[in-house]
Amino acid sequence: MHMRVISWVAILGMAVAAAGCSIMDSTTTKAPEASLYDRLGGKPAITAVVDDFVGRVAADNRINGKFANANIPRLKMLLVEQICQASGGPCTYTGRDMKTTHAGMRITSEEFDALVGDLVATLSQFKVPEREKKELLGALGPMKKDIVEAPLAQKTN
Repeated sequence: MHMRVISWVAILGMAVAAAGCSIMDSTTTKAPEASLYDRLGGKPAITAVVDDFVGRVAADNRINGKFANANIPRLKMLLVEQICQASGGPCTYTGRDMKTTHAGMRITSEEFDALVGDLVATLSQFKVPEREKKELLGALGPMKKDIVEAPLAQKTN
């Protein structure tokens, strides 16, 4: 009888030790990181950011003329799709490529930078953390080469 108790205690001890190891392994294993889309708050948050951003651009005299003939509801929809897709979300951007969309608009680097400034201001208003801001801007930034057509404006002395 004494031998059986010792055996069961030994078996129970090994089981507890094994369980402890598996619990330790599961807590030390890093869970996969959420996508930028999820960290931004998903489609509802992206839609709120786009609404504010488009309003900010409309009030920005440096660039609002470029949007005078834009279909604003369609623009908002396409921006949501674009940001959603660029951030790893489930959306598919259905608009034209940036080069085709902006051909002939003669957008300058200063105008592009003003637009980015408006986006950063909106992201700050929504308290988007710096890491997510940088990731989003990093995903959208490469589009500049397809959007900017005109050289930098020349300064006159």
